[in-house]
Amino acid sequence: MLTINDLKNGSVVIITGDPYAVMSVKHLHVGRGSSSVQTRIRNLRTGQVLERNFKPADEFEEAEIEKVKAVFIYASKGEYWFHKEGKPGDRFSLPEGTVGEKGVFLKPKMAVIAVLFGNDDKEIINVELPIKAEYRVIEAAPAVRGNTAQGATKTVIIEGGTTITVPLFINQDDMVRVNTETGEYVERVEKA
Repeated sequence: MLTINDLKNGSVVIITGDPYAVMSVKHLHVGRGSSSVQTRIRNLRTGQVLERNFKPADEFEEAEIEKVKAVFIYASKGEYWFHKEGKPGDRFSLPEGTVGEKGVFLKPKMAVIAVLFGNDDKEIINVELPIKAEYRVIEAAPAVRGNTAQGATKTVIIEGGTTITVPLFINQDDMVRVNTETGEYVERVEKA
């Protein structure tokens, strides 16, 4: 069992039956009172981020997490389908609610990391996307002449149907690199 003093950034613990990754830990001392820790934790099953305070009496069980390489296949009827890398027959699906907002950045044949939770009977609870991925711009309005103020941007649609904000020089059929965690444009990718 872990105590509040064992919690560190990146620790994975079980709270109310679900695995949580510790994102930040801040020790609090209040006058003559006892100490406590203020944490920011992310539920690995749902992706929900919470801020929780824990007292010295709180104990945590360390979560058994395993990560394996997987490949996204397709999305259908609110489910996202994947297969383990190198094993196209070893398929699994996750509901739309579990994948969450990052589902808009999944594209066929994209390499992802499947997160497994449990000791003996491992269950796939979520997937992690690459932080940066490349997408083709499928729809972009032409840059308006004279609208070249510094930092001018426009909205484009990338493969998968997601809209992002990009600089004016990005055109239809360009390849762009996008941060899948924030949904922000990173850079244009030169064609090989």
